[in-house]
Amino acid sequence: MAHIPTISLIKGDGIGVDVAESAFAVMDTALLRCGAIAPKVQEIAAGAGYFAQTGLDIEPGGEEKAGEADAIFLGAIGLPSIRQEDGTEVSPHLRLRDRYQLYAGVRPIKAYPNAPQRLADPRAAGIDMIILRESTEGLFYSAAVHKRSEIIPNVEVRDIMRITRATTEKLHEFGFKLAEKRRARGKSGNLTCVDKANVFTSQAFFRQIFDETKVRYPDVNVSYNYVDAMALDLVRQPWNFDVMVMENMFGDILSDLAGGLVGGMGMASCGEIGETIGLFQPAHGSAPDIMGQDKANPLAAILSAGLMLDYIATKTQTENYEAAGALIDAAVDAGFAQNRLRPMEFGGDMGTIAVTEELIKIIGELPK
Repeated sequence: MAHIPTISLIKGDGIGVDVAESAFAVMDTALLRCGAIAPKVQEIAAGAGYFAQTGLDIEPGGEEKAGEADAIFLGAIGLPSIRQEDGTEVSPHLRLRDRYQLYAGVRPIKAYPNAPQRLADPRAAGIDMIILRESTEGLFYSAAVHKRSEIIPNVEVRDIMRITRATTEKLHEFGFKLAEKRRARGKSGNLTCVDKANVFTSQAFFRQIFDETKVRYPDVNVSYNYVDAMALDLVRQPWNFDVMVMENMFGDILSDLAGGLVGGMGMASCGEIGETIGLFQPAHGSAPDIMGQDKANPLAAILSAGLMLDYIATKTQTENYEAAGALIDAAVDAGFAQNRLRPMEFGGDMGTIAVTEELIKIIGELPK
């Protein structure tokens, strides 16, 4: 009997609920169109709303249950009005990253026709790159949810930037293999190491491991950029980059900057990959100001579902899952090219439901 993939679904807070439901509606359509078996979905309650009701940020046993699946899908977590006692937001997803060592944060950045172009240079229409963000350590090692900071109450707080050989070697290996895959698909396949090696010993170590890894990939073109210069270059010449690998906090900041170049966070998909499981989510927040108003752009979540299908295909060899993920990508491309996807986020006339329904129609029209 064929393996039936299992997905742990955490809808979370705010627009996370709406965009997660959109993503699964589109995903189910693509799977059906490609003749793929439907996954089993187990829903897990978590987030700020759940915390307000129960005092827990995830249901009892939820962390363990999430990891029993082939993949985890997350809508969005957090509401600014609901905080922990120390003032930080509710963030159980950071514990999931840490628990399952989801070290490779893949953030695709792609420009689409008829979507906003923030840069005047015509080359910006061809932006197609990936920020590869280490997702378990770096400065986020001291994230409040982990309780690792050194705190002198009301006097001083010391956070740690942690760079380990074990995790960084895995990250750079992932980066070089991703660059090879990109080149095989017609991209430049250049891999840029983004760091602050001129100031921090931890970052010099990050670059050292990059250099050790590149010896095993002589056909991959590499370059280097300090993170501040990288921020400048993402505005000045983003079309010259393909895959960029960096520490956790640097990736958190630069992926938002890069998302702004191609329209906004409503297009920012994300996969966080570990050795045993991957978590997929839109990179945007819960946007409580528009929750329940049918205004959210669901495309980041939908594109994240496409990434998840590709991951599940590689992990489980489930037939036609890769084709279904590719069909979602092709439908988004076609929808923008034909001006059939006009999210309100970009000043268009289509809310969450309309974008979802139109994308489902497009999937039905495209060849498998």
